[in-house]
Amino acid sequence: MSRRCEICGKGGVRGNRIHRRGQAKKKGGIGQHVTAITPRVFTPNLQVMRANVNGATRRKKVCTQCLRSGRVLKAA
Repeated sequence: MSRRCEICGKGGVRGNRIHRRGQAKKKGGIGQHVTAITPRVFTPNLQVMRANVNGATRRKKVCTQCLRSGRVLKAA
C-alpha cells in the first residue's frame, strides 16, 4: 500500500532538511550558516478509516483534509 490518499491522490512531496549553525543576527550573532542539506519527504496526514463505498463498508486511507471537507462518508 502506498502512502497516498485514496480520495484525492495526495502523496509525499520531496524537500530538503537544512542544518544551520551559528547565532541569528537578531539575537546578537553574526548570522546562521548552512552546514548540510539532506533530502527528506513531507508526508500527508493519512488516517485509515471505514468508509461507505457503493453501499459497502471498505477500509480507506484518507487524508485529514478529505475527512474535514466531507468528501468521505464514514461507515457506522
